[in-house]
Amino acid sequence: MTADRRAVLASAVAVLTADRRAVLASAVAVLATANVLNNRVAPRLAPLTSTAATCALLALARRSGLSWSELGFHRGPRGLRIGGALALAVAGVYAVGIAVPATRRFFRDERALSLSRARALEEALLQVPVGTVLLEEVGFRGVLHALLARSHGPRTATAVSSALFGLWHVLPAIDMMAANPALSGLAAGEPPGDGPWRGDGPPREDERQGEDKRRREDGPQGEDGPWRDGAAPDPPVRASPWEAARVVAGSVAATGLAGVFFGELRRRGGLAAPSLFHVATNSLGYLFARLAPAEPGSGGGRLTGAPGTGPEPPVRS
Repeated sequence: MTADRRAVLASAVAVLTADRRAVLASAVAVLATANVLNNRVAPRLAPLTSTAATCALLALARRSGLSWSELGFHRGPRGLRIGGALALAVAGVYAVGIAVPATRRFFRDERALSLSRARALEEALLQVPVGTVLLEEVGFRGVLHALLARSHGPRTATAVSSALFGLWHVLPAIDMMAANPALSGLAAGEPPGDGPWRGDGPPREDERQGEDKRRREDGPQGEDGPWRDGAAPDPPVRASPWEAARVVAGSVAATGLAGVFFGELRRRGGLAAPSLFHVATNSLGYLFARLAPAEPGSGGGRLTGAPGTGPEPPVRS
């Protein structure tokens, strides 16, 4: 090969590499924008935002030359079998979890309990599958994985896309501290018996139950009206900066590892396998949160409010 040909080839490789980096950067920018919109700006419009972002990512991927098979749209029947089996396993784990007193409180997400039936169905059947799972699976296990695998190989693609998937959950982890203190405590490495955090340390169990009971008796703040008793609720329990950092770090690590598992499911059954498992994990949470018996001394029952009102739904991941 002559020097001129080598120069032309090197120039073509440099252009192609720069183009791939630009596409990858554009895909990450689309995901970051959708993350902020769905978690901070307009959570209720997440299905629209996620659909638009998914279309933009697929357009970027196809224009860069990726095939549908490379993007994970293959092995559909096998993926449906794997995902369906895992969905049944999730239902079984949730059923056992709410039946055992020691683990029941990890499933009683306060914001899931506060939703009307119509809103809970919206979350489980629309917001989770379209607003969350569609974008996350196509974005991380589909487009990002394929872009990275083309230039760095499948192992690096799984590692990097999973790490980015963990970072994607920084904002949801912050919200989770308010929605489910028990679960966020596990994410931070706290013993299961500890309660939610305060700046001066965790409250006693009787304090936690008293706060839960008072919250249930007062009812949630509606979108168009005051609290039922006409009095503002007590200030929310807030974590110290250190505890908040631990929750976020724990959640990022846990979801990053989940991304590795989802990546393996993608390898075995295309995007269908992790998508079904992901939907089951999140959507069934609404059902089992409502089926979980109340903690003794918590006042019993679930939060009630005017239909369609109440706080924002629980964090979806």
